[in-house]
Parts: sequence; C-alpha cells; structure tokens
Amino acid sequence: MKQGYRLWGCLLLWLGLQLPAWAIDAQQLVRDARTQIGRTLRYDPAYTQLAYPMGDVPLERGVCTDVLVRALRHQGWDLQQRIHEDMRRHFSAYPRHWGLRRPDRNIDHRRVPNIATYFQRQGYR
Repeated sequence: MKQGYRLWGCLLLWLGLQLPAWAIDAQQLVRDARTQIGRTLRYDPAYTQLAYPMGDVPLERGVCTDVLVRALRHQGWDLQQRIHEDMRRHFSAYPRHWGLRRPDRNIDHRRVPNIATYFQRQGYR
C-alpha cells in the first residue's frame, strides 16, 4: 500500500502540482528553523546574486525570511522558485515598494510583503 502512495506522490510532483497549506508540518517547520540557532550569526540584508532555483546566502548570515526559506526547504518547498514563478505570472498583484518593473529571483523571496502576498494568493492564510 505504501508503494501506491509513493507512486501517487511522485506523480503529483512530476505534474508540478503545488501542495496545499496543510501539507506544511508546522511543528517540523519550527524544529527546522531552530536548527539555525547559533549558525546564522549575522544580520545581513545585502542584495546578493543567488543560484536559481534553491539559491541561498551563506548560512552564517541573512535576514529573518532566510530562516523561513531554509526551514521550508526541509519540507521540499523552494519559496524562492514558488514566489518568483508566481510573480512572473502575476507581477501586478505584488507590492511595489521597491520600484521594480519585473520580478527579481535574487531578492523577491527574501521580502516579507512578497511572502505574505504569495501565501494570501495561494489561499494559505
């Protein structure tokens, strides 16, 4: 029976379907975020060129949103990619605080208003 579930899980991932909000294990998210205590030592909001997908600043530095992004990756979520793809399709739905004319995969997922907008748009509220 478990192999059947694995097959369906692989099929859903292959089709690129996004997981609903209840698929996030909140307790695991907190545990994964806590693993960064004592490892992320310096607040650094500097703009940084990142790999894509799964780009990240060095673990020893970052901002509060980097903790969330890293913790979600333990559950298979790449918030960088999800937000970037949604912003590419629906840029006008996102805040215009920074004067951008198009999405920027290096920074958009590190901005709290963009994360909040993404989760609201996906019905994860």
